[in-house]
Amino acid sequence: MEVTIFGIHLTVHPVAFTLPIGKNGWDVYWYGIIIATGFLLAIIYGRLNAKRFNLDFDKLLDVIIVTVPVAILCARTYYVIFSGDHISSVSDFFGFSSGSGFSGIAIYGGVIGAAICGTLMCKLKKINMLDALDLASLGFLIGQGIGRWGNFTNQEAFGALTGSSFWGMTSANTVKEVGEGLVHPCFLYESVWCIAGFFVLHFLSKKRKFSGEVALYYCVWYGFGRAIIEPLRTDSLRIGPFKVSFLLSLVICIGAAVALVMIRKRRIEAVRESEYAEVFAEENEEQPDGQAEKTNNEDGEENE
Repeated sequence: MEVTIFGIHLTVHPVAFTLPIGKNGWDVYWYGIIIATGFLLAIIYGRLNAKRFNLDFDKLLDVIIVTVPVAILCARTYYVIFSGDHISSVSDFFGFSSGSGFSGIAIYGGVIGAAICGTLMCKLKKINMLDALDLASLGFLIGQGIGRWGNFTNQEAFGALTGSSFWGMTSANTVKEVGEGLVHPCFLYESVWCIAGFFVLHFLSKKRKFSGEVALYYCVWYGFGRAIIEPLRTDSLRIGPFKVSFLLSLVICIGAAVALVMIRKRRIEAVRESEYAEVFAEENEEQPDGQAEKTNNEDGEENE
């Protein structure tokens, strides 16, 4: 596939190689390899930083082994539900009939599935769920930032025409779906946003004040970025006229931002109450017992 992006001409092959399985072989796509690479790097990051999040990586690995297949199934299910694709059998769902596995997954479905399954597994393995979500959020950003380049090799997840003579990309797929001209490389926008988010949240995680804080930051960061990028895309999943991921991004971003504000407010109030109690206790300790009793009596009379 011939692709031009930012004035650079490239030849992109979606299929990396073909395994000698079945009548026509089993195609292995660059998309899958790139996704797997992002996943592997996320695992490595988790291994190196588990102690900083008060986590036992061996137990966490048990959670990951169960959660990842569930997340993939949820990502596929989410796509099938909102894409309108006709699935008549289990074989169609898994793509056995195509000879190359299923095509079409949605990251939000994977994240939601991972969060639910991961929570249940954390309870089973007696792992602090919020600490695990904090670390997983950074892993998500690594995987998403790298994984979006799989969309480039498939020439998907692009947007409308840019109206620019340079900024954007074009290929046979973009011409077929949008028309002649350069289109927004939405896969690149989201990749850059996620990678930048990883570095920002990695820095903030070192100053984490409570368990779950990084996960909330992730929801705000990714939700905000996706809400900006999604309206540009031409292949969005929809509920009627509404783009599903756009609406979900807004809800997640706003909900997480509100939660952060409320938690911070409660923490500040708790610190103030604690400081006030300590000061009051120190004043009573400095006064003789009789004087303290007298002060209390006077306060009682005034209150009456």
